[in-house]
Amino acid sequence: MAKSSSAGSKQTSRVFDAIERLGNKLPDPFVLFVVLALIVIVLSAVASGLGASAEHPQTGDEESVRSLLTGEGVEFMLTSMLDNFTGFAPLGLVLGIMLGIGLVEQVGYLDYAIRKSVSRVPGFLLPYMAVFVGIMGNIASDAAMVLIPPLMAMAFYKVGRHPIAGLVAGFAGAGAGFTANLMVAGTDALLAGITTEAARIVDDSMTVSPVANWYFNIVCVFVLTFVGGLITTRITERRLGTYEGAAVQMEDDRAPTAREHKGFLLASGAGLLYVLLIAVAVMIPGSPLQGEDGAVIDSPFMDGIVPLILIFFIVIGVTYGIVVGEIRSTGDVSKHMAAAMATMGTYIVMVFAIAQFIEYFNWSNLGLWVAVSGAEFLERVGFTGVLLILTYTLFTVLLNLLITSGSAQWALQAPIFVPMLMQLGYHPGFIQAAYRIGDSSTNIVTPLFPFMPVILAYMQKYDKKAGIGTYISLMLPYAVGFFIAFNIVLYVFFFLGIPFGPGVPVYLDQ
Repeated sequence: MAKSSSAGSKQTSRVFDAIERLGNKLPDPFVLFVVLALIVIVLSAVASGLGASAEHPQTGDEESVRSLLTGEGVEFMLTSMLDNFTGFAPLGLVLGIMLGIGLVEQVGYLDYAIRKSVSRVPGFLLPYMAVFVGIMGNIASDAAMVLIPPLMAMAFYKVGRHPIAGLVAGFAGAGAGFTANLMVAGTDALLAGITTEAARIVDDSMTVSPVANWYFNIVCVFVLTFVGGLITTRITERRLGTYEGAAVQMEDDRAPTAREHKGFLLASGAGLLYVLLIAVAVMIPGSPLQGEDGAVIDSPFMDGIVPLILIFFIVIGVTYGIVVGEIRSTGDVSKHMAAAMATMGTYIVMVFAIAQFIEYFNWSNLGLWVAVSGAEFLERVGFTGVLLILTYTLFTVLLNLLITSGSAQWALQAPIFVPMLMQLGYHPGFIQAAYRIGDSSTNIVTPLFPFMPVILAYMQKYDKKAGIGTYISLMLPYAVGFFIAFNIVLYVFFFLGIPFGPGVPVYLDQ
């Protein structure tokens, strides 16, 4: 295997060790947002004392910053705490979708689909397929970053190619391409909920749907697949050379059974039939799923997209589970769903703190004041348009080095940047897309990314000398390539006025 220079490796290690030490000084995300909530409490008192105020963009009324340290503020914090938590928009969205996705994952449908997708791929397409499967795997959220890379490594080894090339290609797709997908995933629901909460700081009627970035994500899947496959063949495999070691069995490599094959066909068919039925139901004149005058974008169909997606995954999961024997009774369905929900405990705990932070920000009018004041400043200095959006995505890249949780980082950024950029005329769905490309593309080179040690351990099973320098040198081309590709797609949509999702233009007045 080709190696980077010793001096270069040591320098890279020193830089990332320094970033790791700095990042390790940050508290756990739950504690971080508790601290941020306390900071908002103090800042609200200071700003209120200084007479800070801003004109509300909807009503035109002058709104003063309210102190959370007054009797009224303390009463709000105590009486709203539970409502803030249970009423937090992303909570129901994420848990609802994860019930379905978790069921599909638990019964084995996702695992079979991944294995099947690479079993008969022509050699020249394998690198592209590895990246594509990685990208599509994010339907299973973080599980994809553990499941897909070793499967891709074995797929490469079986056809005489370097297994580490397959490993990093699959991981690049799952990690750096995390935000893209042909389908609506749990991440879409999670981010959309946070964006909605932030957008309502300045427009209490604004709702950002889980499909807000769907069109953008679909295009990104194909662009990233091409870019990732090209990087794998032109850079990664050339650097790695010919693999001379013995393969290590890292995952179950047994051949699919006839029962699994039958289950996959029946489940996929059931899912397709469900989609067709919904499509027909939406198109029938006078359908209850249509909006006023037959509208689809502003309709009960779009309002109910999350339950419809949940049912889609349940149909697939139950069908596959029954055929392969994973579901033998009605109790097995809830058992598998419960197993999937067990992994969401950390998220639920973090949401409790995030919800308080955002609501304190809203109630105190600090969010409104920061948004209006910041937008006025940017307008005065003429810092708008492409340069502003590019600067914002680069800021997200830098912040991603320290805050690796996409939901935690967006919960931190959204209450500030969504209202501020809305004041400059940008749609919150577009702002969300700009955030996602900065956060997603650099996941794989972030020292604090929790899956970095997992992938490094996989690498060392094939090459015992592989270290952090090896990892970074292999993943960096994907991070840079994906960031550039994401931005190209973003600005094509931007300049051509293509909606990023149903009813989501670049500007609010479009």
